[in-house]
Amino acid sequence: MTDAERPSANAPAGEYYSTHGNAALNRTRTFSTTERPEMRQAVLESAPETRYRRRRRGSHDEKAIKPRRFLIDVDETANLILAQEDTDGDFQITVNDAGPKVLKVGTADSGGFHKFDVRGTYMLSNLLQELALAKDYGRKHIVIDESRLNENPVDRLSRMIKYHFWDGLTRRIDADGLEIICADPKNLGADHTPRIYIPYNDDIAYNYYAAIVEARPHLNLQLIRLPEDISPTYVKSINDRPGILSLDIRTHVDETGRTHLEPVSFVVPGGRFNEMYGWDSYFEALALIIDGRLDLARNMVDNFIYSIRHYGKILNANRSYYLTRSQPPFLTDMALKVFERLPAEDGPANAAWLHKALTAAIKEYYTVWMVKPRLDDRTGLSCFHPTGIGMPPETESTHFDHILEPFANAMNVSIDEYKVLYNTGKVQEPKLDRYFVHDRAVRESGHDTTYRLEKRCADLATVDLNALLYKYEIDIAESIRDVFDDTFTLADGTVETSRIWFERATRRREALDRYCWNEEKGLYFDYDVRLRQMIDYESVTTFYTMWAGCASERKAQRMLEQALPKFEVIGGLVCGTEESRGVISLDRPNRQWDYPFGWAPHQIMGWEAMRRYNYNDVASRLAYRWLYTITKSFVDFNGVVPEKFDVVNLTHQVKVEYGNVGTDFKFVTREGFGWMNASYQVGLQYITSHMRRALGTLTSPQTFFTRVPSPPASRGEPAKFSLEGVASAAPVRIPGAVSPAAGADRPVLSITPPTVDDMRAAAGSVDIDSLVSPTTAGLTPEQRAHLRAASVPAPESFITTVTPRRNPVMSPGLTAANLPQEQQHHSRG
Repeated sequence: MTDAERPSANAPAGEYYSTHGNAALNRTRTFSTTERPEMRQAVLESAPETRYRRRRRGSHDEKAIKPRRFLIDVDETANLILAQEDTDGDFQITVNDAGPKVLKVGTADSGGFHKFDVRGTYMLSNLLQELALAKDYGRKHIVIDESRLNENPVDRLSRMIKYHFWDGLTRRIDADGLEIICADPKNLGADHTPRIYIPYNDDIAYNYYAAIVEARPHLNLQLIRLPEDISPTYVKSINDRPGILSLDIRTHVDETGRTHLEPVSFVVPGGRFNEMYGWDSYFEALALIIDGRLDLARNMVDNFIYSIRHYGKILNANRSYYLTRSQPPFLTDMALKVFERLPAEDGPANAAWLHKALTAAIKEYYTVWMVKPRLDDRTGLSCFHPTGIGMPPETESTHFDHILEPFANAMNVSIDEYKVLYNTGKVQEPKLDRYFVHDRAVRESGHDTTYRLEKRCADLATVDLNALLYKYEIDIAESIRDVFDDTFTLADGTVETSRIWFERATRRREALDRYCWNEEKGLYFDYDVRLRQMIDYESVTTFYTMWAGCASERKAQRMLEQALPKFEVIGGLVCGTEESRGVISLDRPNRQWDYPFGWAPHQIMGWEAMRRYNYNDVASRLAYRWLYTITKSFVDFNGVVPEKFDVVNLTHQVKVEYGNVGTDFKFVTREGFGWMNASYQVGLQYITSHMRRALGTLTSPQTFFTRVPSPPASRGEPAKFSLEGVASAAPVRIPGAVSPAAGADRPVLSITPPTVDDMRAAAGSVDIDSLVSPTTAGLTPEQRAHLRAASVPAPESFITTVTPRRNPVMSPGLTAANLPQEQQHHSRG
């Protein structure tokens, strides 16, 4: 086989191990081996020459004049790696293992005779992963490229996410999928019978699953119709009979032209979360679009439309015990992201699809978020406040023991006995009732759990929820105006116009500013509607207001000065401040949505918040920090992609409630974790090519940003940028400068400096006083001095006028294509 016929060294595993280059590889020599772990010592002892090397004649081939490839016996090499390198027995090769971190393998060109050293944790763990993937495709022997083992980790992880992880996380509730989905590790009850609940009026779904029950009796699947009124009492009554909830089913035409029904696919978070979750799906959809999986992102929107139509809301997830609980609302932005990328030639069909999605969002807005108990009439703000009754059944069996113990002791019964008494209603305890309302509200918020919300969540008009609802109102208003000619007719004949939705958004923004904004601290805080006071927990969710666009330019600047230094740490954005979290002890353990932890949703929201207000340099810096955190663990820990990180100490090995989903695997991770995968693909869109190269070499944020100062820490202190060593083009924002060319509300002048190479090629720095340009004509002496201090080079082509919350307007004659490559990222917005 010629080199041209071989698959790319970095091709997806399905292509790399299924092509004729690896499909039927025969060897003239074989070696004895065993797969049994108890024989590892025997494998080692069979290599007396070096203790680790198998006894075999061969020479050492250190030089190569063409790309090196290795001839590998899959089972033998996997067992040898584990025996030699996996000293802690977790079937992974990590920096925690104490092996020699070197393995001799035969080169393909010598038929395995000449040897070459595969060295280091990263290459050895990649080799172990590749052997596992090759085994999936039935390979006994393979030829593997060296460049596949030492592939740039950024490229490797992004490739794994795109071609492997999304497929590993994709589910469909069909006959095959039911065997996977019905298994629920969160079901700790005695009844594990697989069952599926169907909406009372969905005959198509009922008949579809009835046919599966008949065709596959071994599934022992129970099919149950839900009542028309899915009351909290009913939901509590089926907590001991949990099951999956049906989602959308559509007509599908296969390659032969036959028509049949097919459940709509979706992506799950991973690990023990084996169903379609609410806000996880939004972040996953962002990355699916980037990775060319628009169809899958659209499918998840369709499933949300189905959920609102039949279950009344976007559910926490499609399990029966989530029927009274929603999650943070992202549907309008999710639908618009998909809509914007649908084929232009299908215009009418696209508009009809968007109409369906927005109709569902409007129903959810009216019937979930703008009615009691979630709406507070006095402030006009909304709260997370699900209607479920009793103890959430999906938690660990001992999760609430510390809460129940005093009540059990007072009755002189055991905790388990008290659980039965309380859940069956034989014991009435209002204090516990209220506690569980708040606990369910925390789970509805997605931030389960945090001291920010504990024991008070249902009373809080949170900044994050109301910023998201503001975004709903703006999205609906702009869509009605721009797509539907300012007339949007609902199914009952009601006509919606943009004016009323813009007015709602204005009222919510004013309420957020009135009840949640703290001018002195420069942050938005949650508001307790029962106590009628702002709480004092400092949360990174303050940046949701910038993501949604409801913060004024002045407030955004204040948050950059006051809030960002509180939350920006070495590994990205931390959930909250250490001071707000409070002292941790045995009686008051860490909560996973508090300091020092960082989560993918907060990072993605934070990046877009900064970009929306044209702080592109800050967005890039924050993205680099988070991507470095992910990449470092990926390299050091056998390709791990976990649910969350300790971003202060840069580790995924955390001791906190629920552990860390995504870390328990053998040989190779096949899923990663949903929104962590998404944050990597999305984050790569925010950094420059220079940053990506540095990330590939695991250049730490401390090193990379050594000469790039943090944002100003106090009000009124201007940001100063030193261009020498700056990795990305950073806009210099001139406080108070107004460009006469923009004519928009409160614009600022932004001058994007070139890269260091561009500076060296420039003739020298410009004298700003001699520069004739409408963008600088109105500057005060103080603003000119600030601009001089930024050392802006001569070419006037780097000057742009920036309008808040809009893309930069390029100077006349300047297009993105004229900019250096590293600056084109910023010009595209």
